[in-house]
Amino acid sequence: MIKAVFLDRDGTLIEDVPYCSRVEDVRLFPSAAKAITILIKSGYKVIVVTNQSGIGRGYFPDQAVYDIHEYIKSQLAFKGAFIDAFYYCPHIPMDECECRKPNPGLIIEAKNDFDIELNQSFIVGDSLTDVEAGQKVGVVGVLLGSGHGNDSCLMPDHVAAGILEAAEWIVSQPIK
Repeated sequence: MIKAVFLDRDGTLIEDVPYCSRVEDVRLFPSAAKAITILIKSGYKVIVVTNQSGIGRGYFPDQAVYDIHEYIKSQLAFKGAFIDAFYYCPHIPMDECECRKPNPGLIIEAKNDFDIELNQSFIVGDSLTDVEAGQKVGVVGVLLGSGHGNDSCLMPDHVAAGILEAAEWIVSQPIK
């Protein structure tokens, strides 16, 4: 059984910079490496799932997202942490694709690539669209307290102040 924690990127793992396209603008949250290490030591794959509509809007190329992900990996490696995989949606909302959260396409792609048990997995994000994407496929949703609300009646399974608190809560949950 392979279980995973899916992490949103902007506002969850790194500071939210609208349409972030430059490595120089990436600021990893101070507790991100520790949170990821806790999850890995508890047997979780750690997978980033992120909407990157700046690509579809023509603001920056795919290479910018790749460079940012490589930079994040290098910054985490300095602290002994790692991400198993990054998945991103380059589409704009009007494209109505299956990969843009709140659709679960990125999660399903990762599930297929890693043979993940979704009912044993979690998603952590700063937006209800992150939580919704996970809940659509049976993943437990954790909303970060700094999260962006919306008019949805959707309820996260848990609310945490930040990524470290979310990780500590996840590993404290009984095995299903």
